[in-house]
Amino acid sequence: MSDTEQNARYAVGIDLGTTHCVLSYVELGAEEGTPPEIVTIPQLTQPGAVEAQTQLPSFIYQPHDQELNSADLALPWSENPASLVGELARNLGSKTPMRLVSSAKSWLCNAGIDRHEAFLPLNSPEEVVKVSPLGASITFLEHLREAWNHRFPDAPLKDQEVILTVPASFDPGARELTAEAARVAGIQHLTLLEEPQAAVYSWLQTCGDDWRQQVTVGDIILVVDIGGGTTDLSLIAVSESDGNLVLDRIAVGEHILLGGDNMDLALAYRIKAKLAQEGKSLQPWQILGITHGCREAKEQLLADPTLDAVPVVVPSRGSKLIGGTLSTELTRSEVTETLIEGFFPLVDIDAHPAHQSRGALNQLGLPYAKDPAMSRHLAAFLSRQKGAADELLGPSEGSFIQPSAILLNGGVFKAPQLSERTLALINHWLNAAGAENARLLQGIDLDLAVARGAAYYGQVRQGQGVRIRGGTASAYYIGIESSMPAIPGIEAPLEALCIAPFGMEEGTEVALQDSEFGLVVGETVRFNFFASTTRRDDEAGSQLDYWEPEELDELPEIQTHLSTEGRKSGDVVPVRLVSRITEVGTLCLEAVTLDGSQRWQVELNVREA
Repeated sequence: MSDTEQNARYAVGIDLGTTHCVLSYVELGAEEGTPPEIVTIPQLTQPGAVEAQTQLPSFIYQPHDQELNSADLALPWSENPASLVGELARNLGSKTPMRLVSSAKSWLCNAGIDRHEAFLPLNSPEEVVKVSPLGASITFLEHLREAWNHRFPDAPLKDQEVILTVPASFDPGARELTAEAARVAGIQHLTLLEEPQAAVYSWLQTCGDDWRQQVTVGDIILVVDIGGGTTDLSLIAVSESDGNLVLDRIAVGEHILLGGDNMDLALAYRIKAKLAQEGKSLQPWQILGITHGCREAKEQLLADPTLDAVPVVVPSRGSKLIGGTLSTELTRSEVTETLIEGFFPLVDIDAHPAHQSRGALNQLGLPYAKDPAMSRHLAAFLSRQKGAADELLGPSEGSFIQPSAILLNGGVFKAPQLSERTLALINHWLNAAGAENARLLQGIDLDLAVARGAAYYGQVRQGQGVRIRGGTASAYYIGIESSMPAIPGIEAPLEALCIAPFGMEEGTEVALQDSEFGLVVGETVRFNFFASTTRRDDEAGSQLDYWEPEELDELPEIQTHLSTEGRKSGDVVPVRLVSRITEVGTLCLEAVTLDGSQRWQVELNVREA
């Protein structure tokens, strides 16, 4: 155990969500099985009104100069906070969306933009203060830090063991950016944990020793985590070692920008269509505004079976637009039809997401999933991971991996109709394949499980409880340009060199001794970067000259500007590559001279050129 861990008093779990943040903790050294507690987070809910809530909405609002005064913004730890975050930010932003920063987490994993550049809120007027995706993440973490320090002034967050969750599908660049945001926010002792794993840890903690009665050797647990902005899929296999049950995370899905926000927007467009039939048209900003009302109406209808309809108010900037403040309603049948049939249709296992051709010109934006059907994304994931458990559990049959247990997480599944439809959908596929029905694992709080599981993981790292084995969720590769004579109009083909095999554990490194490169110093060096969630047998140093298009996904370039270290700018230095998975869980590459006397870190492309 490190000195840091000995000095820390608490393991603190942070769920830095797309739409909500949650803070949880458990005392290190507490009796095994001690449940993590939730820290309520003080935040503005009305101008000048502070309330402590279990969730901090992940929104930043940039008010105009005359909108609020300093007394309206005071928090317990600051009379003049730098940013307006949380419930009030979301409420004000629903009326003036052009001043609202949202989906910062989704922007953080978008490698197509410079995530250090301040451009959010996107397409807002020049007078609106802008923030970068990284800066927004720092702002949320700083608010959580202050909330913690306000609650525990004698145990500041900087001294605690912090477990910060990230989507399992985050690439190395997004993971490193998350770690960077935590460092800037003053978090000194950090571990990253995949969100679906955190949900499973919460389930394990809730069940205690009874978890061994709910799953058995040969089980495959499918974790379906649908949050506000993303869908995260993972598979965990149950095997045996020395007479004990063992959990291994064997697969993760792609990063799918599809979640509860899509459902709320779909309901907003349904209301738009209903108003259009009445001769009333809405402008784009009003559609964004009523999305917030649709979310609240949806939650009320799904939570209370006695309600048939809930009113929704359409925001207006003046009576000339649509005849003053306009109110309509969202009915139970509209919600059920839109969400269940639109997002969870009953399809066959071979019905995968539809691929749409893209226009030549596109606005800057997030790479949202084009197909809204969760069913098809889930079918594609299970089909792609057909052999994911073969190494642990033996060869499988059929055209897709067949889960025997399902763990659902995320606020979306607070609606019984959606959890029931998801289970029915999976069992439809299993029955068609001649397999038994999957069973639903229950017992977690769908809103708070990720943060609680992260805090529990802090105990697991000290040897208490059950640890899920996993390592990296992908194998990683560098593209190597093949040597071939020049041919007009033909680029030299790329080969792929495996630099980190699937399942590489935190705190380990591998040296690619058989691969030598010439590294240019004093200039920016770039590499193509690939990942695979299906190639589990490639070892570090394996070089591929061919792969199927679906096997490797191209990721951001690796790039660095190398110091000369006593050489001339432009010199070519013979090096070998060493890859390392840090204790935090990020991938680091180094170029090392053949005699080992000098090292250059090859950073992932988190600072885009």
